[in-house]
Amino acid sequence: MSLTCRSVGGARRAPGLHGSVTVDVMRIHVVDHPLVAHKLTTLRDKRTDSPTFRRLADELVTLLAYEATRDVRTEQVDIETPVTATTGVRLSHPRPMVVPILRAGLGMLDGMVRLLPTAEVGFMGMVRNEETYEAHTYATRMPDDLSGRQVYVVDPMLATGGTLVAAIRELIKRGADDVTAICLLAAPEGVEVMERELAGTPVTVVTAAVDEHLNADRYIVPGLGDAGDRMYGTAG
Repeated sequence: MSLTCRSVGGARRAPGLHGSVTVDVMRIHVVDHPLVAHKLTTLRDKRTDSPTFRRLADELVTLLAYEATRDVRTEQVDIETPVTATTGVRLSHPRPMVVPILRAGLGMLDGMVRLLPTAEVGFMGMVRNEETYEAHTYATRMPDDLSGRQVYVVDPMLATGGTLVAAIRELIKRGADDVTAICLLAAPEGVEVMERELAGTPVTVVTAAVDEHLNADRYIVPGLGDAGDRMYGTAG
């Protein structure tokens, strides 16, 4: 399987295009693959029910995780096959950590640990103030010291960017030196906030698409609605 990220020049990318942008040491990857586009289209469709939405989100995360883990750290290991001795590779220590942002990020966890079954899992509970749109952390469950760890933080939507910026700052404060955010969708406004607030930070964002814009209610357009509500059947 090959997932490609076509490069586009400059420090900004046009909404709706696939590609990769490097800003200082922050990178934005939009995964270009027909299966990604197919599953994302079904997720967008308002007729898609919650069980189907959860299943497709899980499948899409696995495809995004394949690209996101391209630089996962490995080490050589000597093994014996049924035929001969040889040298292979395995994930190195310390183990990578996967951190879903509650609640919607939980729907992305299985797709991540399917590819990284030995990863440690942490949790961050965050909620957005619907008046100020600022993110507030109400719970964390992860090691205090993340020094030397590769961390994959998962949240379905990069909309305003406030939640991911707050989450990544907390991870870096704990010593993480390589953070990858995996999102189903992103908005250009959120990307710009990430670029501004995390400039010079070792962060990569992997997403299925960067959409057109945010509306007045800070929803991604065309988007897919509220990912958490659609995953768990709580949409009004």
